[in-house]
Amino acid sequence: MTSDKNEPVLPRGSIIGIFGGGQLGRMLSLAAARLGYKTHIYCPDENCPASQFAWKHTIADYDDNAALTAFAKKVDVVTYEFENIPTDSVITTAALTPVFPPIEALYTAQDRLNEKTFISEKAGVPVAPFQPVENEFDAKRAFKVLGGKCVIKTRRMGYDGKGQVIASSETEALEGKKSLGKVSCIAEAFIPFNREVSVICARGTSGETKSYPLIENIHQHHILHKSVCPAPSDNGKARELALQILTALDYVGVLAVEFFELEDGSYLVNEIAPRVHNSGHWTQDAGCVDQFELHIRAITGWPLGNLQPRHAIEMTNLLGEDINQFEALGEDPDLRVHFYGKSEAKPGRKMGHINRILS
Repeated sequence: MTSDKNEPVLPRGSIIGIFGGGQLGRMLSLAAARLGYKTHIYCPDENCPASQFAWKHTIADYDDNAALTAFAKKVDVVTYEFENIPTDSVITTAALTPVFPPIEALYTAQDRLNEKTFISEKAGVPVAPFQPVENEFDAKRAFKVLGGKCVIKTRRMGYDGKGQVIASSETEALEGKKSLGKVSCIAEAFIPFNREVSVICARGTSGETKSYPLIENIHQHHILHKSVCPAPSDNGKARELALQILTALDYVGVLAVEFFELEDGSYLVNEIAPRVHNSGHWTQDAGCVDQFELHIRAITGWPLGNLQPRHAIEMTNLLGEDINQFEALGEDPDLRVHFYGKSEAKPGRKMGHINRILS
């Protein structure tokens, strides 16, 4: 793909393939359309939210090599809206068309042990002390090595507090590992922290990097409840560390980095997400390039644009039956309401979000 300096690397009218059909794929499709691109969703779910706005939708399993090959031949670049795609599927696709973010980032983020090892050893960014856990004996040993209270997590597939237990004794560590089943786990030291924050950043195909201001996050029942940006107080260090991880991964696209902020103002990385992220939804109404357009710009070769918000924004998730407030919320002139197009409101399910303009 070539271009002069006045044109995007990927020409208008090109087709962006997206693995996954959830709300993030839906919002990526809308952003792509604004920039003149078409999107082709690959998702096993026939009625996925993203398919409501995409140009095309392939309904097939992620292990269907024939469908993956056909999909890859019909698109000009591929990205993804969630990180738990089988890496073999991405390898099959990448042999035929460019895939961003790179498969190495996907491989790293899919496994918590790989993730913590890469961030601490390759990127040189601090994380909580951790130990691999394969069995109950490992769980007891890790509890001792980590100096007491720890969190035992499955290495793969956990999200929103699922697949993890807190252990305050050797017995709880042993029982916690048993409760998670016969899967590989990781134990992390329990970290007292002042607050949870995140950085949404991006790296383009040219190597250009940018980030939004620091975001402060509030969780309820392990699920993100609110995000506020700009966060009160920001020493700039978290953004520096996030960009350090971007560069170490040779990344292309939007990356979310979640941190624990400690009492002394330092940061430990909690986890990374190689995609657009829930804590970045506020960008849609902040008066700057939003995270979805930012991702499309990054993977197609556009300049990343202006990430400095004109407004302070508070984003609140609408979970389950919260969506029934949708119409009433729309009457507030300071709110911007975003609906995900999901047909059934299940408890804890992300159905939409609202952005409140604070200033």
